Amino acid sequence: MTQKERRVFLIDCLLKENPGYRTARIPDDEREQKVLLRSLMNVRVPQDTSEEFLRIQDEYLREAIREGGITDLVQLKPVAACGNGELYIWQGDITRLKVDAIVNAANSAMTGCWQPCHACIDNCIHTFAGVQLRAVCAGIMQKQGHEEPTGSAKITPAFNLPCKYVLHTVGPIVQGRLQKKHEEELSSCYRSCLELADQHKVRSIAFCCISTGVFMFPNRRAAEIAVETVRKYFEQTGSGMKVVFNVFKDEDFAIYSEILS
Repeated sequence: MTQKERRVFLIDCLLKENPGYRTARIPDDEREQKVLLRSLMNVRVPQDTSEEFLRIQDEYLREAIREGGITDLVQLKPVAACGNGELYIWQGDITRLKVDAIVNAANSAMTGCWQPCHACIDNCIHTFAGVQLRAVCAGIMQKQGHEEPTGSAKITPAFNLPCKYVLHTVGPIVQGRLQKKHEEELSSCYRSCLELADQHKVRSIAFCCISTGVFMFPNRRAAEIAVETVRKYFEQTGSGMKVVFNVFKDEDFAIYSEILS
């Protein structure tokens, strides 16, 4: 099947799943098809999925990621060393980064972003991992029986992403003045991810800029806490993990470059 044939098949299946969408027309335009497919995946509730759907979805997503370009950690050079570990900065789409694990800035429900085509990292990761990720996360949360506390972390397979695992952590939401509690919670996010990564023998991990953006944590202070926490973890544990600080904005790239210079 071509990518177009796969895309049309997936859209058709997702429309037929929902009685309210069954009469909807699949657009001819490629961009509109991609928007519709992503939107349908974003709002799909966890449910039984046919092997055929998963096979074609996986083929489609892996080809889409390949076409978008994959950056392997071996292509990058560390900007700093700390004990046995190495620190990197990389600017780009975290779903295109080939490392052992990437970190997702999740919400407390832990089942991804449900807003169609939202630009947040939670939406991007769930979209390109595939519908399996939401199903696994929903199962974890159902078993847990309560929302995920701020500062903790969970680990799941990455499914169709170039990495092996996704670490999901809930960062603090800053409303008004930044408080000591917010700083401690953000540090806990990084520490929890590192501990969980080491438990699963993860040798390389990419952190997004947790809690910046819509969670309103000041960018510079967030970066300072990220680097401080990682360095302290290396010093205390002797971990030889490779840590990538993944940034998307030029502002964050400049901040991390200054801190790590």
